[in-house]
Amino acid sequence: MTYCPECGGEMKYIVVSKLYICKSCGLSVTGQELDDLREQNRPNDESEDEIRENRRKEYLKWYLSKK
Repeated sequence: MTYCPECGGEMKYIVVSKLYICKSCGLSVTGQELDDLREQNRPNDESEDEIRENRRKEYLKWYLSKK
């Protein structure tokens, strides 16, 4: 599940428009913009390996949820 970087609400991916839209605050962003916002809001105490592992886990969770 993807969470909004602004309010923490659940985000839904709209295939037709290729946008993530927050169910709570209405924020709509592309996948790249979502990654950029997460990068800006990420605490600096994570190592590069931890960041990579978290992204891998999130992608795997997303991929398996679509099957």
